[in-house]
Amino acid sequence: MLSDEQKAGYHRDGYIVLPGFKSAEDIAAVRERALQIVDAFDPGQGSSIFTTQNQTTATDAYFLGSDNTIRCFFEEEAFDAQGRLKQDKSLSINKIGHALHDLDPVFERFSRDAKLAAVARDLGLAEALIWQSMYIFKQPGIGGEVRWHQDATFFETTPISVTTFWFALEDATIDNGCLWVEPGGHLGPLRERFVRNGDAISMEKLDSTPWPDDSVAVPLEAKAGSLVCFHGLLPHYSAPNRSPVSRHAYTLHATDGRTVYSPRNWIQRDPALPVRGFD
Repeated sequence: MLSDEQKAGYHRDGYIVLPGFKSAEDIAAVRERALQIVDAFDPGQGSSIFTTQNQTTATDAYFLGSDNTIRCFFEEEAFDAQGRLKQDKSLSINKIGHALHDLDPVFERFSRDAKLAAVARDLGLAEALIWQSMYIFKQPGIGGEVRWHQDATFFETTPISVTTFWFALEDATIDNGCLWVEPGGHLGPLRERFVRNGDAISMEKLDSTPWPDDSVAVPLEAKAGSLVCFHGLLPHYSAPNRSPVSRHAYTLHATDGRTVYSPRNWIQRDPALPVRGFD
């Protein structure tokens, strides 16, 4: 699936962009399904605000219970001072997570196909296992910042193997909060580890290497249909969306079954919902 040049670029930079990976029909199907999920969502049955600014304090039972189901999370700026939504519910949701790929037929079809399985193998996932999926809205005007981080923080394996598959469902631009990355940054250390012990969450500091700044960060603008793949150690970030245009995206996080998945990772699976790959 990937050329030798593309593989070399991935190993050098820690990421690769594959334009036109998904069709307009594929994108329309998951966008429609996401809106149906949000429309059926009753905040009165439990809800949470998603933020990366202080995840240990923002993590609650609603979030922890989303590991093996499908739940909606609000944007941090969706509410006014009285706790009321400032706009329609459909324009207030930050994301849907975290088992869409296993529990929803529309998202499962989008997440599993031979072409994607081939890309995963070419990136080194000989026995790919998909642990998490997220539909991210990046709402116009209030789309929240996602601070600099590494995805291996949340999916520790020995050795590190987590790989992210990020699908642009709308054009992602600097104006509406596209990804920013540090090319080659995946060659550096893991800085943090997000650890779960029962219902207790902690963020362990592992390394004091500073996060990238504007002198080394580059934007990954991507047209709808593009697939961005990146290494679990690659530092990445997205700015708040202050534009009038949303930036819908869908992400999958997969590890290699040949590596040891940490029992302290926040998402675990059992025989009732076994972890599976792209095939």
